[in-house]
Amino acid sequence: MDYFQYRQGRLHCEELPVRDLAARHGTPLYLYSARTILEHYDKLAEAFRPLDPVICYSVKANSSLSILRMMREHGSGFDVVSGGELYRALKIGASPQKIVFAGVGKTDEEIAYALDQDILFFNVESEEELENLNRIATEKRTVARCALRVNPDVDPHTHTYIATGKKEAKFGIDLERATRVLSRHREFPRAHICGLHVHIGSQITRVEPYVETLQRVAAFLPEAERLGCPIEWLDMGGGFGIWYKEKVARSAQEIASALLPILRQMRVKLVLEPGRFVVGNAGILITRVLYVKQSGEKKFVICDAGMTDLIRPTLYGAYHRIWPVETDPGVAGEAPDEEHWTGPLVLSDVVGPICESGDFFAKDRKLPPVRRGEFLAVFSAGAYGFAMSSNYNSHPRACEAMVAGTEAHAVTQRETLDDLIRNERIVSFTSLGSRT
Repeated sequence: MDYFQYRQGRLHCEELPVRDLAARHGTPLYLYSARTILEHYDKLAEAFRPLDPVICYSVKANSSLSILRMMREHGSGFDVVSGGELYRALKIGASPQKIVFAGVGKTDEEIAYALDQDILFFNVESEEELENLNRIATEKRTVARCALRVNPDVDPHTHTYIATGKKEAKFGIDLERATRVLSRHREFPRAHICGLHVHIGSQITRVEPYVETLQRVAAFLPEAERLGCPIEWLDMGGGFGIWYKEKVARSAQEIASALLPILRQMRVKLVLEPGRFVVGNAGILITRVLYVKQSGEKKFVICDAGMTDLIRPTLYGAYHRIWPVETDPGVAGEAPDEEHWTGPLVLSDVVGPICESGDFFAKDRKLPPVRRGEFLAVFSAGAYGFAMSSNYNSHPRACEAMVAGTEAHAVTQRETLDDLIRNERIVSFTSLGSRT
């Protein structure tokens, strides 16, 4: 469920017409629905309520300060993967005791920063990281709480770039090696192993991989106990899928119903790290059509947004619904698609202004005829959209705006040309001489 709906053929974000917002803020424009974000969070919290989990929103999905603050006010903690994300979370007043720090390549400076803040725990990815964490904590005369990330070798049945639970992935360590690490836990007196972490991937649309993962972890817990390293916390990550095209993703209630019986038997404190599940369908990207071009048998709809704004289609082959912001006045409800549209359709490639052949949002997509100046909405763009954007080709990054009912505000100002070069310096090397 989201709050992007057509009313008499005009797309609305909650109570406001999207066209008016695009005219006010310009394009490309990321537009978020606050109500959608909070309702998705609440669905997950309610589904797992019997275990009273610590829900740590995954900052990497969408790190807008306004979204983070809203999440914190709603009771969320945060999953961070860099010192920068930790800084963002602290900037909006997050409690360090509701922050977990993941990531395979934490620097010494990031570890020291997190230790100074006394975060809940680190998700440790390797033996060498554990040794380093123990060293830094010793130097600081403190104790680092940590959860060992184990790789259960479970196929999450998702895109290979976002699958993290197979043993060939760079994340975590296999269960056999985890046994050896836990057997050495007394060698790390300043790195207290109090939990396990088992994030297996993103955009997982089946429950079975989670069931298999938890069964393997449950079978491992007695071994940890035997080694004198009882497990207090289980951070089972996130990765819950959302609806992009096929409505195959499972609801929070379906996921919880399958997992709660296993989790109850494990008798651990639970951490969840939702990201896409909360914000994915809570955001859209609005782009203006610059030109419509015919080349041979191909029709191209050329837009002012491109892969620098939303890289998922070219990076993952990801599908995003695309539809005009204004369409037939009889349209109501969610965005139509080519299978249910009774009007004319044109086979088109929807592309951007970037000088790369991979700069596209859709190929051979059936769309209503569009003209220069019209607005298109790219749906399900709230996660890994703006967060992965770049300045390639020296394009300023887009504006982000959020709507709550009838109220709308820009939460990230559009970059200017001056912003592009703000940190650059023009340096002359006198030893090179001059040819002028």
